[in-house]
Amino acid sequence: MRLFIALNPSEDERESIYRATAPLRSAGLPVNWVASTALHLTLKFLGEVDAARLPEITRAAATAASRAKPIELQLGGIGAFPSFRQPRVLWLGVEATPQLRMLKQDIEWEFAPIGFPRETRAFQPHITLGRASPHAKVGDFRTMESICGPTTYSFTITIDRLEVMESRLSPAGASYQRIAEVPLG
Repeated sequence: MRLFIALNPSEDERESIYRATAPLRSAGLPVNWVASTALHLTLKFLGEVDAARLPEITRAAATAASRAKPIELQLGGIGAFPSFRQPRVLWLGVEATPQLRMLKQDIEWEFAPIGFPRETRAFQPHITLGRASPHAKVGDFRTMESICGPTTYSFTITIDRLEVMESRLSPAGASYQRIAEVPLG
């Protein structure tokens, strides 16, 4: 199983994000767009994991979640990794509030002892909107900044649970399934 730990907006919130970012999808960019039902904030990618480890993974997630209260996420701003000129990933920003950073840190500390090394890269929370097509050329994105400029989305959502998710890859893209959820607080 290919697993990760995530925060998932409600169905209505996902639809709102999807509607607000429609100008990006209609711009004809060579991007494989994420479906509205798959929008999420990944906190920790676990990778390939034996299904027999699900109980310990769920326990670690529950322990980390028990230290946090329901969390308000401030969403806004469109960005790209590594840059707008040569994007691999297009994303909606999530403010790295102290509460969100503490939850991320608790997850890292709970998962390290069970064999999932702590992340060493800086935490840049985001919701992936799409991934550049492998056939995209550098020039395909020269209008990217002007397209993203008028795409505004600023919203606050409240998340009350942490979820263990499975990612299944296919030629059509990734699909996600919730394996377990644990309440925050």
